[in-house]
Amino acid sequence: MSTSTGSGQQGLRVLVIDDERPALDELSWLLSRDPRVQGVLTCDSATEALRLLQDLEVDAIFLDVQMPGLSGLELAQVLARFRTPPPVVFVTAHEEHAVDAFELRAVDYVLKPVRAERLAEAVRRVVEGAGQGVSGEDEQVPVERGGVTRFLNRSDITYVEAHGDYARLHTAEGSHLLRTPLSQLEQDWGPAGFVRIHRSLLVALAHIDEVRMESGRCTVVVGGTDLTVSRRHTPELRELLTRSRR
Repeated sequence: MSTSTGSGQQGLRVLVIDDERPALDELSWLLSRDPRVQGVLTCDSATEALRLLQDLEVDAIFLDVQMPGLSGLELAQVLARFRTPPPVVFVTAHEEHAVDAFELRAVDYVLKPVRAERLAEAVRRVVEGAGQGVSGEDEQVPVERGGVTRFLNRSDITYVEAHGDYARLHTAEGSHLLRTPLSQLEQDWGPAGFVRIHRSLLVALAHIDEVRMESGRCTVVVGGTDLTVSRRHTPELRELLTRSRR
């Protein structure tokens, strides 16, 4: 384990874990140059990192995925059981683990070779608590049923299905038709965490319970309902999930 200090005053103390020395040195150097980072600790194995974390607290962990012995994913599973789990940023050459990173609620998922500006974005997400949820004020959505208008909380809507010129809003209690096309809702509700996963489906990131990858096809589970993600929308969804999971 070694330590280097960045140029900030009061900043982050981060731990970098990678079994490849050149990658470890490069990442720790880049992080030490970030003014928001006060100190950088390094380890070349997950088991060494666990020993270190018994005595020290860090503000974030930058973690390789594939390492001999205890892998990065397995280490993240252990960290998730900590009373106060440190934010984890995966730094890896293997993009196929993005769904696993989502399941482990990683703050970010950075691909090697690491660019300084991309790493700076990951640090920003750590500092600002990104990946802890989608922000935005709730909205009251008027829907009609049997001539009676009622209002739904947008936060209660789990997914939206295209229904001609209408959209069918699904909640845990049932569904309602809204006289607004899906394309318009995608534009209006995107900042609130609704994302297109299929030409006929919008899903609320906050209500995704599970992501499944089978034979190259992606599905998400929302309130017990399996929804198919089109191949076109799969990469974008994976990226959003790693950043925005509650």
